[in-house]
Amino acid sequence: MKKLGWLLVAVVGAFAIGGLAVHRGESINAMWLLVAAACVYAIGYRLYSAWVAASVLVLDSSRVTPAVRLNDGRDYVPTNKWIVFGHHFAAIAGPGPLIGPTLAAQFGYLPGTIWILVGAVLGGCVQDMTVLFLSTRRNGRSLGQMAKDEMGPVGGFAAMIGTLVIMVILIAVLGLVVVNAMRHSPWGTSTVFATIPIALLVGIYMKDIRPGRVLEASIIGVVLLLLAVGGGGWVDSHPTIRQFFDLDALTLAWFVIGYGFIAAVLPVWLLLAPRDYLSTFLKLGTVTLLAISVIVMRPDIHMPALTQFIDGSGPIFGGALFPFVFITIACGAISGFHALVSSGTTPKLITNEADIRLIGYGSMMLESAVAIMAMIAATLLEPGVFFAINSGPGAVGATPEAAVATITSWGFPVTVDQMAFLAKEMGESTLFARTGGAPSLAVGMASIFASTFGQSMLALWYHFAIMFEAVFILTTLDAGTRVGRFMLQDALGHIWPKLGQTSWYPSVLISSGLIVAGWGYFLYIGVIDPNGGINILWPLFGISNQLLAGIALCICTGILVKQGKLKYAWVTGVPLAWLTLVTTVATWQKVVSDDVRIGFLAAADQIASKLAAGTLTPEQAAVAPQLIFNQRLDAVLAIVLTLILWIVIADTARVCMRVVQGLPVPPSSEVPARGAA
Repeated sequence: MKKLGWLLVAVVGAFAIGGLAVHRGESINAMWLLVAAACVYAIGYRLYSAWVAASVLVLDSSRVTPAVRLNDGRDYVPTNKWIVFGHHFAAIAGPGPLIGPTLAAQFGYLPGTIWILVGAVLGGCVQDMTVLFLSTRRNGRSLGQMAKDEMGPVGGFAAMIGTLVIMVILIAVLGLVVVNAMRHSPWGTSTVFATIPIALLVGIYMKDIRPGRVLEASIIGVVLLLLAVGGGGWVDSHPTIRQFFDLDALTLAWFVIGYGFIAAVLPVWLLLAPRDYLSTFLKLGTVTLLAISVIVMRPDIHMPALTQFIDGSGPIFGGALFPFVFITIACGAISGFHALVSSGTTPKLITNEADIRLIGYGSMMLESAVAIMAMIAATLLEPGVFFAINSGPGAVGATPEAAVATITSWGFPVTVDQMAFLAKEMGESTLFARTGGAPSLAVGMASIFASTFGQSMLALWYHFAIMFEAVFILTTLDAGTRVGRFMLQDALGHIWPKLGQTSWYPSVLISSGLIVAGWGYFLYIGVIDPNGGINILWPLFGISNQLLAGIALCICTGILVKQGKLKYAWVTGVPLAWLTLVTTVATWQKVVSDDVRIGFLAAADQIASKLAAGTLTPEQAAVAPQLIFNQRLDAVLAIVLTLILWIVIADTARVCMRVVQGLPVPPSSEVPARGAA
């Protein structure tokens, strides 16, 4: 009977996916996407993840974890599995599953939806669970340190340098997206600010006031979060107080930089874990409400399955469907950043090894579900509205009249009055050229909520969605900064062993300051970019993220082969091969393309020519040298990071060949089942 049930799930899922693929009508109901996703996730978690956990990884619930064995009250802390799940999900679920699918919707709803489902179940979820398992077995070692220990100095050093540089780029983009979402939004900014003292209170409550009372702390935290959301509306309506939270991008960037440093140096129980845990309630609650609203209202998807922009002529970002749909979606399907969290904070909190399947595979599956909801929210907008919000002035024109004329000429009609009315309904002055994906996603979410709970609350739902996105991203930023601190401490430990001690406070302060300074620089560059920064940093973010996933899968594959599991190497090897192809092609195009909308160097040369010809405005000329430098820096970084991936692949292949031939290889760094640290 049980087998018949799962067979029915498989048939329904196949029918839904087939319906998505062949449908070519005016519109398709969002329920098709929801049903297809639910069936794929159910089969993936119940069958595939269980097989990988039992046969490939062989999880052992009787084994003592490093959180128990090395408990230091700061980084290694045995923690309730649901709090760890909440922390891990909050840490990995940043802008990728929200912004990536929204931006990729310029290709239509079909390509992104298929990649989100297939990429997550067969790639992203497996990567996260495998890295978390391997790190837990190695005292919570970082990804780069595991590469060095298991593969040897060449591949290990390349992986350590690559992951550290990529980490800096990824956090910078997280910061840029949250700044763009919060700037000049007193409602969202005041609410996000309020989440910090709320998290501190909950952390102290669970640690000192009422130890172990997770439910009590959760109720208090959730109630305070809801009050903060309502209070944000009051702040926004108060003519005096709202000025304190009506901040420009540069001011918010300094706030984000300061917050990242504080989150990295404070004990994990005080800010990071409770804030991520609380934000999980907000995230899951919002996504659940979205799903319920879609089921109740069954809205139609207005974006075509495929648009004319699959050829690379899209106004939001340049590049054809292959490889850029995979690069753009990034975290919604598979994310290298997750490997850093899975080998950073999370393995130091797990109390029982059996929880790795839930936390690793389950969290990534949930993130993929968030990406599906983001795709639905973005594509139910009228295409003309979607492109008016997400297209920059350089692509459609600097005035509303020029923008609507250009967009309408593409076959996606929209009017100035329509956009003005929508902005008024959302409580904004304008929605034209609100690039970055977050504003259009907020409009889509608000439209869904308002259809279900009342159109009179449209502005409330819009600002709630902006706050939701900002909190979503900040929780990833703080965890990412902490993981970056661990990685840098690992590297500095080779120079002076004392700096490698994660609990030595001078090392904590020094390494945190260096990491924050690194990503803070790129964040500053994005903020001063007159085009919004997302065009410069998001492609590099996507490439770097997928390159890092390739490095992680390399390490996983090499360790599996060393453990005598060559017949299972395909589990991580197949996703590795696909990501290597995608990232290598994307890097080549981003570097050598003469299309200024795609190539880093072509864009830099165009700005340089305009600067030399004196055709830039004084404001543009002031930042032009910095933009030229950064476009060229992006090109160099993309080349270097791709070469690092290939070095790691070559070294992994060397080690695997030696294993097959019975030759000596670096010994396993796995801690014995009952061994000491």
